[in-house]
Amino acid sequence: MANTPYPESYYAASANAVPPRPALQDDVETDVCVIGAGYTGLSSALFLLENGFRVTVLEAAKVGFGASGRNGGQIVNSYSRDIDVIERSVGPKQAQLLGQMAFEGGRIIRERVAKYNIQCDLKDGGVFAALTAKQMGHLESQKRLWERFGHTQLELLDERRIREVVACDQYVGGMLDMSGGHIHPLNLALGEAAAVESLGGTIYEQSPAVRIERGANPVVHTPQGKVRAKFIIVAGNAYLGNLVPELAAKSMPCGTQVITTEPLGDELAKSLLPQDYCVEDCNYLLDYYRLTGDKRLIFGGGVVYGARDPANIEAIIRPKMLKAFPQLRNVKIDYAWTGNFLLTLSRLPQVGRLGDNIYYSQGCSGHGVTYTHLAGKVLAEALRGQAERFDAFADLPHYPFPGGQLLRTPFAALGAWYYGLRDKFGM
Repeated sequence: MANTPYPESYYAASANAVPPRPALQDDVETDVCVIGAGYTGLSSALFLLENGFRVTVLEAAKVGFGASGRNGGQIVNSYSRDIDVIERSVGPKQAQLLGQMAFEGGRIIRERVAKYNIQCDLKDGGVFAALTAKQMGHLESQKRLWERFGHTQLELLDERRIREVVACDQYVGGMLDMSGGHIHPLNLALGEAAAVESLGGTIYEQSPAVRIERGANPVVHTPQGKVRAKFIIVAGNAYLGNLVPELAAKSMPCGTQVITTEPLGDELAKSLLPQDYCVEDCNYLLDYYRLTGDKRLIFGGGVVYGARDPANIEAIIRPKMLKAFPQLRNVKIDYAWTGNFLLTLSRLPQVGRLGDNIYYSQGCSGHGVTYTHLAGKVLAEALRGQAERFDAFADLPHYPFPGGQLLRTPFAALGAWYYGLRDKFGM
């Protein structure tokens, strides 16, 4: 069977050493079979194991192979649609419950890092940077909204204050969220996988789920084995393919691009981001960046709809980096890569159940690092019979992309073009 390695990236090159995990080559029985060893699957597995379930995780490639091991590494609270937008769609009661959960994912990450001693370069502090007065007004409204739901670790930054946290003259202000922050995302996933195994869970790599045999005791088939379970959690997200056809029509894989500089040295790195916070701007097609543990700048941005790999990632992202930091014009780029995330039309996660025993969560739409950790807890609660929080997500309305799978990419790209114009001209 072919061995699928990690794509080349800074994260893969700096990953903590872990033992190889075998492919499934037998028939096994378990309480819960989790499909996918990214954050959603690993978080679900950990919460279930902590509550006494037997858990088997199937991973098509390697732990954290997808978005969980390739993202910008930023801990960003809430969802890709903020709580006021959700409230207008679903009403105050459901929105209240979702709002209370919007800041839980970051806390779960910190609890996991502390409890299982995960070495992932965790740093506190995330900045939302406003490029226009209109965006600053939105941040002021967002602060009031988040504080309504009990999230108080926030500070508005005027033009002088934001210069103190990021050496970029594009911004008119911003908002600092001290419960935000950043991590080495692949090392977080690898640490969570080790925690799963320390609790008796089993992870099989190079073991793609190729078919689900539904029924009272569902069976997940891989090329060389199968897992019979009481429950299945589908956590493949953008890498699920057509394993569960019902989930494909209302979501679309998209690619985002990331570059990493050579090590900058302490002085230059500190001059760019003196407090070592991560930053994302407030554009619809946003840019985001942060420092790594060894003082490189990671810079990401842009979206490729339909998850194609662009030919020259550096040519796309380096100009964005130099617009923010022209002082890096002579700095070498050591790594450039792309990774897929799953977009929904509503930009809200899809959560639900197929039949009585197949559960799923997918479609984080760019806010996956924190949401996926919350999703694992919510899915584990549902399997234990506590479904109120699960139902709050499951009841969110979702619609197929216009034109079906054939036309979803051009429609989404057209929408992105429109929002890109809004960003450019401050509309």
